[in-house]
Amino acid sequence: MKRYFNTSGPLDAAEHYLLDPLQRWDLSAVLTLIEQKKYFLVHAPRQTGKTTCLQAFARYLNKEGKVRCIYLSVQQGQAARQDVDRGIRVVLTQLATAALGQLQDDFVAQRWKDALAYMGGENALLYILNQWCEHSKTPLVLLIDEIDALVGNTLICVLHQLRTGYCSRTLAPFPQSIVLCGMRHLCDYRMELGEEGKVVFAESSPFNINSKSLRLRDFSVDDIQALYIQHTQETKQPFAAGVHQRVFELTQGQPWLVNALAYEACFENPAGRDRSKTITVADIDAAKERLIQRRETHLHQLMAKLKQKRVHRVIESMMGVPNLHPKDEDFDYVTDLGLIRRDESNSIVIANPKLTSPQLPMDLRSK
Repeated sequence: MKRYFNTSGPLDAAEHYLLDPLQRWDLSAVLTLIEQKKYFLVHAPRQTGKTTCLQAFARYLNKEGKVRCIYLSVQQGQAARQDVDRGIRVVLTQLATAALGQLQDDFVAQRWKDALAYMGGENALLYILNQWCEHSKTPLVLLIDEIDALVGNTLICVLHQLRTGYCSRTLAPFPQSIVLCGMRHLCDYRMELGEEGKVVFAESSPFNINSKSLRLRDFSVDDIQALYIQHTQETKQPFAAGVHQRVFELTQGQPWLVNALAYEACFENPAGRDRSKTITVADIDAAKERLIQRRETHLHQLMAKLKQKRVHRVIESMMGVPNLHPKDEDFDYVTDLGLIRRDESNSIVIANPKLTSPQLPMDLRSK
């Protein structure tokens, strides 16, 4: 099967056009953090390539051989919410599955159920990681994706156990490094309680051992050109002059949008499937309109975020609605969602002003 522009799930070099995932961050700096046994965060908005980068990094570390590394996602634990035992059960099963599939190591799979029954959710993860690292002859590195999908007490319990293990590493073995990945800074973690979604701030971060927060960079014009030229090389279908710049103007390099516009123009549009046809700026503009009109999943998710009160306040304040004073944390949250950004003058602007749907929530359109 020929490759294509992927807009759903992790990228596979055998099936999708892609840039080197390890070039999305400063690889040497990340390797230094691993060598220094640091725990750190990676964050970026949805659909920007976080999972692809983490999985590529796990393969890189395992091939290098200095450590054993596994990637796991804890997204399924979101449904557990305040049920700590249920949430930790999800984390442990994902850990066991990842260790079996990626390292052919059944240590966790053989022991996690007894650990959960004996220790309870408040201590089982700490215990299993202690025991596993004691058993392992090679240092372990964990890449934990979708960490902020966990909610409330489940998230706090996971973070506290990781923090306890980190602080006790001189007394009991624990992973050399742990990388937590999500949409936002966990140091700004806020727990929503009650039906009214009352925001309660913790007195201190449950993960104050974090040494650094890394953000995946978006694509540059050169990156877009390097991505699109792969399609030209494989199909002989050219892109007209100005296409790469236009795509950057519309997307500001947001990876999902970059891929979505190209897929729409080259694969969804019947005319674009004729490989003798040159893809023009007009084709990209038409693709943009069709994406907006269809309210593609990623765009629809961003639209839904506009209805959150915190997001609502920020966007309304940017539209000039008086007597609104969003907190800095609210601006950070909306930035991490990928809805706003800082421009060259350091002013806060809409992230993709030329790709904005006119179908805003009614109470925002009326302002």
